[in-house]
Amino acid sequence: MKTVTGLFDDYGDARAAVSALEDRGVPSKDISIVSNNVGDRYASANESDAAEGAGTGAGLGAAVGGIGGLLTGLGVMAIPGVGPVVAAGWLAATAAGAAAGAVAGGAAGGLIGAMTDSGVPEAHAHVYAEGVRRGGAVVTARVDESLYADAQAVLRRGSWVDPEQRRASYVEQGWTRFDEGLDPYTPEEIEKERLRYRL
Repeated sequence: MKTVTGLFDDYGDARAAVSALEDRGVPSKDISIVSNNVGDRYASANESDAAEGAGTGAGLGAAVGGIGGLLTGLGVMAIPGVGPVVAAGWLAATAAGAAAGAVAGGAAGGLIGAMTDSGVPEAHAHVYAEGVRRGGAVVTARVDESLYADAQAVLRRGSWVDPEQRRASYVEQGWTRFDEGLDPYTPEEIEKERLRYRL
């Protein structure tokens, strides 16, 4: 299995990418979505509250296998440095478990560790985590070699965020890497961030 990952500034685009991956034959159990939910922005998107219990991710794994695909298993959790997110899938469950069991001062955060453990380059994992912190959404899928190129193409359609370009933009603003010790972005900061990248 190989891992493909895409960052999106808009949750709707990330949801569309998840649906497109499922339509291409990627099983829901092999897809994850994690999207910033500061201000309970996507409360109506949560079709299941089975994963509520911010900070623990309790029940997240159980919520994922719902009938109707991954998106019916969305739940709410908190990720250090990011804040509240809507999330589903294996990556979200792994990140929640790592965050819940992390020792203070541990090296990699739950989300960074989960991504790098799945094969995402660490430099990109930091950009993806920071992108979620700033209001975005990340979609990650484990795919067979035969689906890899197609899955990458699906994630790079539309409003996909190029991690190298986004890293350069963040660095221009003084950013070096994702820091889970920082405060999550406020809804106002997220809106400013979205306006920065709108065409």
